[in-house]
Amino acid sequence: MKNFKPCYWPPSLLFRQLGSAALMAYLNDWQLLPRWIARHSLKSIPVSNGALGMGCIGYPGHPVWEVTTACNLRCIHCHATSGKPDPRELNTDDGKRFIDQLAEMQEFRTLIFTGGEPLVRDDIFALLKHSQAAGFVNIIATNGTLIDEEMAWKLKEHGVVCNAISLDAANPDIHNFIRNDPEVFDLTIRAMEATKKAGILLQINTTAMEYNIPHLGELIDFVDQQDTSIMLMYQLVAVGRGEKIKNATLKKSANQDLSRLITAKQKQVTTIIEPVAGPQYWPYLLEKKGVNTGWKLKLASKVFHGCAAGRGFVYIKANGDVWPCPFVEMNGGNVRDLPFRTIYETSPVFVNLRNREATLKGLCGECDYRTVCGGCRGRALAYSGDYLAEDPRCFLREKKQT
Repeated sequence: MKNFKPCYWPPSLLFRQLGSAALMAYLNDWQLLPRWIARHSLKSIPVSNGALGMGCIGYPGHPVWEVTTACNLRCIHCHATSGKPDPRELNTDDGKRFIDQLAEMQEFRTLIFTGGEPLVRDDIFALLKHSQAAGFVNIIATNGTLIDEEMAWKLKEHGVVCNAISLDAANPDIHNFIRNDPEVFDLTIRAMEATKKAGILLQINTTAMEYNIPHLGELIDFVDQQDTSIMLMYQLVAVGRGEKIKNATLKKSANQDLSRLITAKQKQVTTIIEPVAGPQYWPYLLEKKGVNTGWKLKLASKVFHGCAAGRGFVYIKANGDVWPCPFVEMNGGNVRDLPFRTIYETSPVFVNLRNREATLKGLCGECDYRTVCGGCRGRALAYSGDYLAEDPRCFLREKKQT
């Protein structure tokens, strides 16, 4: 197995991670950074293992493996249209070979297991153990319904350092409606408590849509009260089952309102809130502080990377197809046919996304914030059929035109 570097080596990574949080704190007037450091930093260092900054869907160096399309829920917005397992899913041996291929990429030090619901897969602990032996830090993205105290401790024994649990409202009726099950809220709270008791970092993943956006402020407060370290605030993208509720996606003004809400709430809570599928948040913060031109913008671009699709973030489907993002349904190749490194480094879709200063089209291609934002490539694809097109929900572009 590959001899991975530990999360604290080289030491410059720790300073970059702290610097990312410090810059975000400055831009948000976040006075609670010292409290976050005291409560959460030691657990978060392995989670952001090798991170080089902040961006959409977390940090660069971020592979996510959809280990199965099977799920015990039928959430109304599921991008993977989860339910039954895909008969073409990588089997145990295929999965281990894929993990070994991924371990050849030194920039990847964590491996996120998602689905569907990853915990319904029969061999999930064999895969977690193999990933742990390969040197990866494991993270589980889960609906939480199958995590009790026994399960949480077992996950910890298999190298899981973070449970990213889905919660879409502090109101049980709203969460249960979105998750399409009347008992999910109580099971989710059980999972959150079990996660903390096992000493696993708690992350909450939320999907903002018209059904819950009036209640997100209340949810942020609730999540913070649960001593949550990180909250990823996704926006609904019209893919998978989300295509059937396209009208519930956030419009341009709601995207701006969500950025305002996040920055207003960040001042009041200890939990770090990061937007997903809303990369305009970063230039929004920069403009508020006047850090939007010249060397200041160039320096900020070293920390904030906006849309990370194909640029550090990579999504591996259950059947082995390699996508830039769960919302960018563009296949760069399959790990059964090509080595993962070949797909990631040479596939045209990944090459184009990594060279977005030259490849983006429309207003995104002309924008000064190409490096710190880049627009949501998933939304561009969903609404135009072109993953390089301008983001139709950008609330900054009119200002840039005037």
